Amino acid sequence: QVQLVESGGGLVHAGDSLRLSCAASGNTFGNYAMGWFRQAPGKGREFVAGISRGGGGLTFYGDSVKGRFSISRDNAKNTVYLQMNTLKPEDTAVYSCGVYLRNRVYTGSSDPADFGSWGQGTQVTVSS
Repeated sequence: QVQLVESGGGLVHAGDSLRLSCAASGNTFGNYAMGWFRQAPGKGREFVAGISRGGGGLTFYGDSVKGRFSISRDNAKNTVYLQMNTLKPEDTAVYSCGVYLRNRVYTGSSDPADFGSWGQGTQVTVSS
């Protein structure tokens, strides 16, 4: 089973950038599509971005982050990244990565139930 560890969160000002990392254990990382989700206090888990398995040629984004966030992966390092630019206070949340679990090609599912092996998350706080 893949284990995930997120890092890179912090406290920043509106307009700043951050890059989150999600490091995976095991040697089958490249076989899995991956997703980033976030959860703000009192709210459900929200889809942020997803990336196809292998070379990661397909990427998908939640409407609230399109044009500002970018997901990428480095299979040699067993890591998926989330580059976050032009951060806003409403981006404040705990960000977690998950492995796409379904036995079908990932085509951009934003349903948290399709992902698993969640890491512990990393807190991102954006001040105005």
